[in-house]
Amino acid sequence: MLEKGFEATSIEEIVAAVEISRSGFFYHFKDKNALARALLERYIDAENALFDDVFGRARELNDDPLHAMLIGLKLLAEILADLPNGHPGCVIAAAAYQDRLFDRGVRELNREAILAWRARFRAMFEEIAERYPPAEPVDLDALGDMVSGVAEGAIVLQKVLGERETLAAQILQLRTYVKLLFSPRVPVST
Repeated sequence: MLEKGFEATSIEEIVAAVEISRSGFFYHFKDKNALARALLERYIDAENALFDDVFGRARELNDDPLHAMLIGLKLLAEILADLPNGHPGCVIAAAAYQDRLFDRGVRELNREAILAWRARFRAMFEEIAERYPPAEPVDLDALGDMVSGVAEGAIVLQKVLGERETLAAQILQLRTYVKLLFSPRVPVST
């Protein structure tokens, strides 16, 4: 589905790929929207588990919220760089780009996932901003969205350019931005 698109992938192709009968498909899913919902739920759960693990480990390594965020972004970049064939694609993006193919429940699930990631990262940035006032005015919701936006955009760039390292490189650029935005400024002596 990530290779061909949701609409272009037939139920026949799906059942052949997973080696079940057509009736087996309909035993589990009433239609392709039900399959999309299940795929989206699985993807969201996997992303949340990844973020919990990566940023949880980062926080264990450093109690300082800024340094924990920087470590977490570095760990995330390393994990993404180790994907042997690059990132396969994003179910969230696929559902967003092809939203007219999906029912309201799938579209709402997609929206809820993005809002949850915004809230997750906004909370982390709020904690950082309390200790390290940003160098420039910043909308913390937009900054929280930036994490998803950079990752999703980098998946697209990686796919279009065929450059496996693009995703990790973009996460590291985001890390540099966060570091510059929140690092304490040293007064310039005259």
